[in-house]
Amino acid sequence: MSALYSAILDRAAEVPDRIAIDDGRHPVAYAALPARVATIAAVIRQTIGESGAPVGLVMDNGIDWILADLALRSLGVVCVPVPPFFTPAQVEGVLCDAGACAIVEGRAIHWLQHARRPVPIGTAKISYTSGSTGAPKGICLSDSQMLATASAIVSRFGADVAGTHLPLLPLAVLLENVAGLYASLLAGGTYAPRGAAEIGLDRPFQPDVVKIIGAIAATGATSLILVPELLSGIVAVMEATGMRLPALRLVAVGGARVPVNLLERATALGLPVVQGYGLTECGSVVAIEALGDRNRGTTGRSLDHVRVSLAEDGEVLVHGIGHLGRVGAPRRDDGPFATGDIGTLDPAGRLSIVGRKSSMLVTRFGRNVAPEWVEETLRAQPGVAQALVHGDGESALSAIVVPSAPEADITAAIAAANRALPAYARIADWRIAAPFTPSDGTLTTNGRLRRAAILQRETPMPFFDRLVAQTAEARAAMLQVPQLQAGLSGRIDRATYIAYLTQAYHHVSHTVALMREARARLGHSPMLIEALDDYIAEETGHEYWILDDIAAAGGDRDAAVEAGPSAATAAMVAHAYDTIRTGNPAAFFGMVFVLEGTSIAFAQQGAEAVQSSLGLPPEAFRYLTSHGALDQEHMVFFEALMNQIDDPADRAAIVTMANAMFALFGGMFAAIPMEAIDVAA
Repeated sequence: MSALYSAILDRAAEVPDRIAIDDGRHPVAYAALPARVATIAAVIRQTIGESGAPVGLVMDNGIDWILADLALRSLGVVCVPVPPFFTPAQVEGVLCDAGACAIVEGRAIHWLQHARRPVPIGTAKISYTSGSTGAPKGICLSDSQMLATASAIVSRFGADVAGTHLPLLPLAVLLENVAGLYASLLAGGTYAPRGAAEIGLDRPFQPDVVKIIGAIAATGATSLILVPELLSGIVAVMEATGMRLPALRLVAVGGARVPVNLLERATALGLPVVQGYGLTECGSVVAIEALGDRNRGTTGRSLDHVRVSLAEDGEVLVHGIGHLGRVGAPRRDDGPFATGDIGTLDPAGRLSIVGRKSSMLVTRFGRNVAPEWVEETLRAQPGVAQALVHGDGESALSAIVVPSAPEADITAAIAAANRALPAYARIADWRIAAPFTPSDGTLTTNGRLRRAAILQRETPMPFFDRLVAQTAEARAAMLQVPQLQAGLSGRIDRATYIAYLTQAYHHVSHTVALMREARARLGHSPMLIEALDDYIAEETGHEYWILDDIAAAGGDRDAAVEAGPSAATAAMVAHAYDTIRTGNPAAFFGMVFVLEGTSIAFAQQGAEAVQSSLGLPPEAFRYLTSHGALDQEHMVFFEALMNQIDDPADRAAIVTMANAMFALFGGMFAAIPMEAIDVAA
């Protein structure tokens, strides 16, 4: 029996009546855990016999995943967790590379016909990262390494911190597997897995943050492990909605660099965030802040089972337990592990990560991507002659593209390349550039890209384009609201249309007042004041158009006024006032971006569909149709205005407000009663 599983059983014997695993339907007490694991282990052994080959886990987070993982540990069989975000080709590549003899899917076990591969002696788990070149690479880890890491995490925070841990990362990701599952069980806590769709993570790179926060609250989670992108989304929604998560006692963030201002915002919301640093090769976590020893910008001190030092060039070296190597390539160097990261150590021994030694990109989702791989995929398209991919620390990757001919369809080329790439490595934004050549210093004489020179040469993305890109996820989430989708397709009844107009009245009636508040506080920007003067002159009285539409649609305009705003509408308006009064008033333009862009979509797509389905007169759609035309003109003006803003604080405020407003505006639609919507149509 493995030392790791034996340690878990020892803890189970100490706390038999506690709940070890709880998926919300079938809780498993610590006393029942050994028997449940033994049942799965018997089925696995019956299937694979004495094969000795690795077994893959291909399933969603849940009790079945955990029991199968522990069963493999009890049998001493190598486990190969397969991340759910891998493409089918990557999944097959992983299982073939590992020489897996079977896979566990749910409660079914399937035999595979893969040739045996040489695995380093002592391997307990082969952890496959996203694969910097598309072909995932497996790191072979020992049982003792994972036990040492999980035990050191428990030691860092104390077993008394263990409560209910909700995994938001896939269990196939080593960080969640070791620092989440194993640490929770060793501490005697409750591990509360949920399926991805149940908690808003069925699209891992487009998470439903509102649903995630709801799941955290509903499960009573006291601890989480997040990547920076998830933390950013949770913080933005909490700031926008006033939601709080008082039960949380520990929120660990890792996988990529975390902006200090994001950590500060999280702390201001009461989130007990600590930043950590680790690598798969080191069993996941290497260093992490303690709750009582946080110094923003650092990843804390190294855990007790390892030691960190710096090479002469600043590269981070990890001494202590290291990985065993890769399949077919055992590690022969027992010295410190060279991480490829450049770091610093403060006098207290806290580690800070400065950057990467190589060109490797790490997205905000914690996925490693070698730009050369994506660039090669782009260059495989007939329309692309050259390409540079960038986006380290960003939510998504961007590309600088040199067309192969003036008439090349780069949009189609990007789309074709993206179809060949997994979600985490796709290009979200791109721009066209002049050729890279040795003469201008953007290319070496042997044809290699000079990345820094190219990025320096290219004009930065206009702020309006950045605004669109940096709010794309929030806008997409808003557009998923069923009430909004039904309205855009005309699948609503008259009562629902009037309900929408009523809420529109109650936020539009504040538009001019909000503009005047912003204008009074924008002394630092005459340009924005002048723009607001134009907007105020244009927008005054538009709320009365909405009341006219309500009457024309057969509603009661006085009743609409007296009804007041819904709680969601009131929250949206209140957030706007509060941001303008206590924050940067330039943020108001983030609200303009959301409301005008959405009204264009309504006018172009929704108004005609609703009018056709309800048979209402044109007079019932004055606000939508007129605003569609007006806001198209406004958006041209707005784009030019945004591209003239050069104050970083103003830009950041506008992006933050836009992301918040997409969530709040979506909340306004979501508050319209669903009973009036034909969601099945």
